[in-house]
Amino acid sequence: MTATPVEPCTFALFGALGDLALRKLFPALYQLDRAGLLCPDTRLLALARDAGEESRHLATIAEHLRRHVPGAELDEGVLQRFLGRLDYLSMDFLQPGDYAALADRVGAAERLIAYFATAAALYEPICAGLAEVGLAGRARVVLEKPIGHDLASSRKVNDAVARHFPEDRTYRIDHYLGKETVQNLIALRFANSLFETQWNQNHISHVEITVAEQVGIEGRWGYFDKAGQLRDMIQNHLLQLLCLIAMDPPGDLSADSIRDEKVKVLKALAPIDAAQLSQQVVRGQYVAGNILGKSVPGYLEEDNANAQSDTETFVALRAEIRNWRWAGVPFYLRTGKRMPQKLSQIVIHFKAPPHYIFAEEQRPLIGNKLIIRLQPNESIALQVMTKEQGLDKGMQLRSGPLQLNFSDTYRSARIPDAYERLLLEVMKGNQNLFVRKDEIEYAWRWCDRLIAGWRLQGEAPKPYAAGSWGPLSSIALITRDGRSWYGDF
Repeated sequence: MTATPVEPCTFALFGALGDLALRKLFPALYQLDRAGLLCPDTRLLALARDAGEESRHLATIAEHLRRHVPGAELDEGVLQRFLGRLDYLSMDFLQPGDYAALADRVGAAERLIAYFATAAALYEPICAGLAEVGLAGRARVVLEKPIGHDLASSRKVNDAVARHFPEDRTYRIDHYLGKETVQNLIALRFANSLFETQWNQNHISHVEITVAEQVGIEGRWGYFDKAGQLRDMIQNHLLQLLCLIAMDPPGDLSADSIRDEKVKVLKALAPIDAAQLSQQVVRGQYVAGNILGKSVPGYLEEDNANAQSDTETFVALRAEIRNWRWAGVPFYLRTGKRMPQKLSQIVIHFKAPPHYIFAEEQRPLIGNKLIIRLQPNESIALQVMTKEQGLDKGMQLRSGPLQLNFSDTYRSARIPDAYERLLLEVMKGNQNLFVRKDEIEYAWRWCDRLIAGWRLQGEAPKPYAAGSWGPLSSIALITRDGRSWYGDF
């Protein structure tokens, strides 16, 4: 089937020489061009403060494309076509006078997509600059998260953007929502009565969401130490995954129908006050340890570290959703840096049958699990019970997966990167995969209460060795309910 390109536009990338743009955004745009999804008239504008020869900056972008696009997917003809779409413009985003040159490049009638791969503090002046030269009225803006560091600051940023861009032309990116497996959550739940009829407190005992990172700070100390793992990961990525798992069926697949249901979940999240923190939340900070046989420093020993920092690099918590569907079902969320492996997965634990007829010693095996792996290898597996094969096995049970591994099942199909899907949806004007302002605010409201409780208690995060699964108290968090984290070893 021949790909149908979307309508032409000018794609203006603010912060075009930053790590995100060079490592993710330009490769994603290249892949869209390679797939025939960019209209021949679509143009790309790379915007950054760096002065100097345009050819030098375009060469830098080309160099990073060759580095970050897999060799088997780097077609020299496509690369040259892609680079032919690209222009570079030196701009100081804080100088209103610099936006006139941008308006000249865009032209009078072209549709504009403005991607802000910059610090959130620059969103307001960029929006004002676009409005000043008459570009705001025909532009869509794409905002990178996290937006703000609490409810008040996120409102300030969103309100500044809203002065020039209405909600239906504002696209807040959470790259997890562009992952193929995350998108499959909608199909898995609502296109299969096998699951949707069981998707409630009558049949599910508990849910785990784990996002583990093997890396440390990677030179991001200045940003991360002000944010911490709760703001950096829980507030956006993990709460978005929780919403997709827990939401009720939307009326249709329109953006607002889906986002309305996600907001209902966030509003139903039971608040965790300071008095409940010790039982429901664990925060940790990694110390020196070993990963893959290599010694790695602790958080306070990283380059440019503040040795007095009490910023958390790990969070585990027990959340509850107060509604009919999920009453009494705990959701265990866990995320941290310097974990034993890079892993993002959701595990749905179904309740055991009410009457047990097999050997008593095998009772702990009973209980189906749906395991949704987001990375490193995207897959969906349903853990089911079957009989062991053999004449001498009797009715001995075994637990095994019914598995869909995307890379094995769709060998001929390339799995697109999340940013490819998200950029394409922006060009189409489809907001399904983007976060609405009220989602941001309800997520911050819930997280702010946790942060306030930590501040009130004044306790330092608990240490855990790099290469481990976090503080011992994170194991106690789930074992006191008679459960354990799935797959830890």
